[in-house]
Amino acid sequence: MPEPIPVEKNDQIDVTFSDLTQDGSGVTKVDGYTLFVPGALPGEKGTIQVLKTKKGYGYGRLIQLTQQSEERANPPCPIYDQCGGCAIQHLSAQGQLDHKQEVVKDALERIGGFSNVEINTTLGMDEPWNYRNKIQVPVAWQDGRFAFGFYKKHSHEIVNMDHCIITDPVIDDIVQTVRRIAEEKGIAPYDESKNRGILRHVMARVGKKTGEVMVVLITRTEDLPFRKNFIKELTEKHPEIKSIVQNINPKRTNAILGEKTKTLWGRDVIYDQIGDVAFAISARSFFQVNPVQTEVLYGKALDYAGLTGEETVIDAYCGIGTISLFLAKRAKKVYGVEIVPEAIEDARKNAELNHITNAYFEAGKAEDVIPNWRNQGIEPDVIVVDPPRKGCEASLIKTMITMRPKRIVYVSCNPATLARDLKLLVPSGYEIKKVQPVDMFPQTMHIETVVGLQRMDM
Repeated sequence: MPEPIPVEKNDQIDVTFSDLTQDGSGVTKVDGYTLFVPGALPGEKGTIQVLKTKKGYGYGRLIQLTQQSEERANPPCPIYDQCGGCAIQHLSAQGQLDHKQEVVKDALERIGGFSNVEINTTLGMDEPWNYRNKIQVPVAWQDGRFAFGFYKKHSHEIVNMDHCIITDPVIDDIVQTVRRIAEEKGIAPYDESKNRGILRHVMARVGKKTGEVMVVLITRTEDLPFRKNFIKELTEKHPEIKSIVQNINPKRTNAILGEKTKTLWGRDVIYDQIGDVAFAISARSFFQVNPVQTEVLYGKALDYAGLTGEETVIDAYCGIGTISLFLAKRAKKVYGVEIVPEAIEDARKNAELNHITNAYFEAGKAEDVIPNWRNQGIEPDVIVVDPPRKGCEASLIKTMITMRPKRIVYVSCNPATLARDLKLLVPSGYEIKKVQPVDMFPQTMHIETVVGLQRMDM
């Protein structure tokens, strides 16, 4: 017989909160039964109302706090309690950094079994606001008016907004100009329930160091009414715009970008720099949204690689070559692999842009390409991996163990899969030397971590 659930819907209970979930909700337990409550912080006490119960957990609503955390902050965003973009504006800047350090520590201990590894304090920003260099805003028709904004938590209903306080104000203003033009010209916003309308999303990105801006109008139809008006008004009001692009996505899908992209005005790309490396960024390019912290992150990766200029380096999951080109300036040779062919083309162009001739890029799965390189006699001194949230493929882990590089640098966006992969690497003859969390996304629960591993027989 399963244990009975100790609470019922609408119960009001006094509780103490012990943790935070990935979406920023407080965690409490009643007779061992877990409840998730938005807006609460670890260490706080209060009264909640039970909203929903399931077999192993339930959800509640915070009625009042009787004891507040010293790290509680007043969220400055007027739509914070509705918008799904930020999760922890109610936690102080220092509290966020401390919590993210604890998340990494907990994952390494609980999943990896590493109890004696020192986790450095999280590297944060001096100004953890207005940092995003890219914004993607869905457009809809709501209550008889245009709605520009992000989705509510766990829904596809847009929270109408005038500005976003974690986004660069330059592109924030440009999105509002697009909104005004679309409203004045009566350009129909997209209706996802009927797959009708024209304007689906507005995307804007800015080069933090160059100031160049790209605007991408994502439409359901190839025809964009008042196209010339859009171009004229946008470029006159915002001379920093160097590129206006239209992307056509006619499908009934949650994917933002469609397959066809055309430049309406200006260049196909804008330029930016991370450190002393320049990058050309197209509408479809993956480029880190916080270049200030990206420089910090990649600086640590470079430090942990321990390059002297004589090393051969493999960069798995290389994207458009961001880490590869940093490494190439300090290494003898860098080999980058990425599954997305367009990203590899961008990587090659970025190498050419920076006059870097010692970087080679190949499209394909890392777990397929790297063994082929090994068969060709390529023996890396250092392997750098920066995988997606799911972590490294098991076959890639096996390949790294077989190739036995002197050092492995693991850049992770998911502490859980990081811990899982380290659990496989360490017993094969590697030692964790350094673990550095970096706060790439302030006000959210996301955390990046750089880990330096060294072969133990060195």
